[in-house]
Amino acid sequence: MMLKMLREEKARRIEEAERLRIAERSEQIRTNCQTLMGFIKEAWHILEPATPLVEGWALEAVCEHFEAITYGDINRLLVNVPPGFMKSLVGDVFWPAWEWTMFPHLRYVAFSYAATLTFRDNGRFRDLLISPWYQEIFGHCFEIRKKGEERITNNKMGFKFASSVGGVGTGERGDRVILDDPHNVKEAESDTVRKETVRWVREGMSNRLNDQEKSAIAVIMQRVHEDDVSGALIELGDYEHLMIPMEWDGRRYQTSIGWSDPRDDDFELAWPERFPRRVVESFKSILGPYGYAGQYQQAPTPRGGGIFKRDWWQLWGNPEDPDDPQFKRFPNCEYVIASLDTAYTEKTENDYSALTIWGLFYDRYGMPKAILMNAWRDRLALHQLVERTSATCRRFKVDRLLIENKAAGISVSQELRRLHTAEGYGVQLTEPKGGDKVARAYSIQHLFSDEMIYAPDRDWSDMVITEMASFPRAPHDDLVDSVTQALKHLRDAGFLIHGSEMAAEMEDELAYRPSNSKPLYPV
Repeated sequence: MMLKMLREEKARRIEEAERLRIAERSEQIRTNCQTLMGFIKEAWHILEPATPLVEGWALEAVCEHFEAITYGDINRLLVNVPPGFMKSLVGDVFWPAWEWTMFPHLRYVAFSYAATLTFRDNGRFRDLLISPWYQEIFGHCFEIRKKGEERITNNKMGFKFASSVGGVGTGERGDRVILDDPHNVKEAESDTVRKETVRWVREGMSNRLNDQEKSAIAVIMQRVHEDDVSGALIELGDYEHLMIPMEWDGRRYQTSIGWSDPRDDDFELAWPERFPRRVVESFKSILGPYGYAGQYQQAPTPRGGGIFKRDWWQLWGNPEDPDDPQFKRFPNCEYVIASLDTAYTEKTENDYSALTIWGLFYDRYGMPKAILMNAWRDRLALHQLVERTSATCRRFKVDRLLIENKAAGISVSQELRRLHTAEGYGVQLTEPKGGDKVARAYSIQHLFSDEMIYAPDRDWSDMVITEMASFPRAPHDDLVDSVTQALKHLRDAGFLIHGSEMAAEMEDELAYRPSNSKPLYPV
């Protein structure tokens, strides 16, 4: 009994000493907690007393974007970061606790693929609120009324409710809807489960907001598939997108609040203080290329792409040098073709119609090359598709327009011939040969690996390159179909051939042509 009393007395004295220490620093702590990152630094020891906080610019970036929601700069946020980047702690624990120090009336509705995860984070949120540290510094802001893991409430009418995707709480609405990891990685390949989750996000999640204009939605997740919730929200276009791949992939990611990825070197790590190189390499060996690319690179294909690797494309001109003449204009092309892949209807649930423009030119050694000159994709009615296609062909002085010989393609070709016969380009219906889409893609793969395909540094060309790098796992393949159709035409017509084949043909020409004839290939 005496030993127990001594232990209790010791604990009481320790708690009192801690309270006094906090009281002495209270003003400094409040000053430090004016930012979310400062709040996390001060409060970290409450939830992780045995683990030091490892800081890094990636963590600061996530905090800055949640702060932007607090101050009304954005109200739709999508965060794609690797596992272990504290996305749940920041977005579902620290951020709500920090906001309640200023706006305790705010109401939160949190979802994940499993209710156990949101209950876990609600428990952490509660533990932080009831801690002596929080009560000493911010206890005057509100009183806690209910302390359950499913629901926590205060006397300022604020609450935080935890549920799961498609779970209970149909009538709950909040000022903040937090969606943390909507997909279970183990079920990512299930089309049925994944599509149902995306449908719920599109149709049900926005209905949980108190105010459609002022209330905010924050989605924080790792990528698991090209057609996951992130893919749907990116396509929707209404979300501020913060994406931080573990290793820099050469693209300068930016957001509207003035943030940009600070890295300059390929493969440079996002958080080396927490995930050094040896740890990252172990992730690669454990997960394999597809798993690592999705969960850690936020690009659900291996770095560089699958069939068509990103770095196989040759950059036309130097975007860093505005005086570079190649960056200002395309090469003189001997032959220009347009390639149209048509959708069946203009309904938003159907595929896009996609058009790419290609120019054939020869380098200084007489070797043939192809350059992507323009690209777009859209969901258009028949008359709109005809007019936009015709306008693009006129703009680039196209010699031939290729259209796949299918129902919608036949109608488009008929309308183009009827309305635009005098515009100088021929319309050719093509039959897709050589197996399925994947087989046809492989049939032109060598053109890329042989450094024969060029593209300028433009947003529309990056759209094409990204879709091709994701093929065949991308949610859309309309641009891939357009590119494959165009390059296969150039290949089969004998315009784009290997250097070895070119040399052989030139040797044959030199051997058999008259001495006064023109060369087969310009030099």
